[in-house]
Amino acid sequence: MRCISEKFFVTSRNLQKISYFLQIRASSSLAESSSTDELPKTPLFPTKKRGTGEPFSFVDYRRVYCKAGNGGNGSVSFLREKFVEFGGPDGGNGGNGGHVLFKADVNTKDLSHIHRCKARVGEDGASKCCHGKSAEHLEVKVPLFTLIKDPTTNRLLHELSEPDQVFLAARGGAGGHGNHFYLSNQVRKPLKAELGGVGEEVEYALEMKVIATVGLIGFPNAGKSTLLRAMSRAKPKVASYPFTTLKPHIGIVHYEDYEQVPVADIPGLIEDAHKNVGLGFEFLKHVTRCHSLFYVLDYTLGQWKEQYDSLRKELRLYDPDLEEKKRVVIVNKVDLLKNEEELERIREDLAEDEIFFISAKHGHNLIPLMSHLRTVHDEYLRIREEQKKEQNDFEFV
Repeated sequence: MRCISEKFFVTSRNLQKISYFLQIRASSSLAESSSTDELPKTPLFPTKKRGTGEPFSFVDYRRVYCKAGNGGNGSVSFLREKFVEFGGPDGGNGGNGGHVLFKADVNTKDLSHIHRCKARVGEDGASKCCHGKSAEHLEVKVPLFTLIKDPTTNRLLHELSEPDQVFLAARGGAGGHGNHFYLSNQVRKPLKAELGGVGEEVEYALEMKVIATVGLIGFPNAGKSTLLRAMSRAKPKVASYPFTTLKPHIGIVHYEDYEQVPVADIPGLIEDAHKNVGLGFEFLKHVTRCHSLFYVLDYTLGQWKEQYDSLRKELRLYDPDLEEKKRVVIVNKVDLLKNEEELERIREDLAEDEIFFISAKHGHNLIPLMSHLRTVHDEYLRIREEQKKEQNDFEFV
């Protein structure tokens, strides 16, 4: 029996105690190191087993019907008690209907959970001046940087750019007055009450402004989904036929300092996608919602310069502003490399941009790529903080 300390022996009975002891030692050493030095930004590869359910379907656009609650009706009632022959009016007011609110939430990642938003109605008034209970507001959580638009004119109505920021989507109806409200010196026995107000019915188009820090761009079967599976616990469908991915998939890359970086697998592009060939507009609109673009090239196809130029051309013709986004080139499937001279030739052809040679299937050279991904993410956060500070300074002036 092997001894590791005076108190612990490796037996089946105390393995759990040893594991707990090591966890305590590790957590204490981590706390000591975090108090003196910053935590490392080393990427963490997914180790937990993926679920066996259906792949998560990411939704970044949704038309939503909102119906606020109606107000409760007022009551017509008169006091009836023993020895009170002519009791006065005591009808209570109805409760207010609930509003429909959109609230920005940092933990909400997409719009798939939003369908039909209908708030509750207010309760009716009752006798003895009992007012109806007002309905609770329906709070719908949406991702940060969600754009709220008019679906008919596509006009921007509001942008939820701050955590916990709220937008009033539909106003609930006010509760109706009971007959006690109409009591006056002239009218001693009012026989009327007010109906509750009708809640608003509005339709909105919700659109996510930013779906991920980085978007993976490439032709079909370039290995984008395989790369996302290798870096995160996302489980997009992987197959040998083109257009396996028809909707964007989001994967979260984790780091040792607990930072999480979202990466989007954009469906494959084809030639003339900017003319809406092959669902081009449906795919290209997702590209505009990524801060940086990682171009994934297929090594086995050859003509790497032509692949890269063709992808950039499609993006430029769709939206010239996409040329201003930060670019990184990823050459995938280098496990099928024929000779080292081809790598040098690729470096010379694509010398203007940062380039990585990887094998997503076998996990080759992923750590440098994920470390660079973190650098891009930190730069994105820095730029966003500067823009926020400039906006606050402008509002203050």
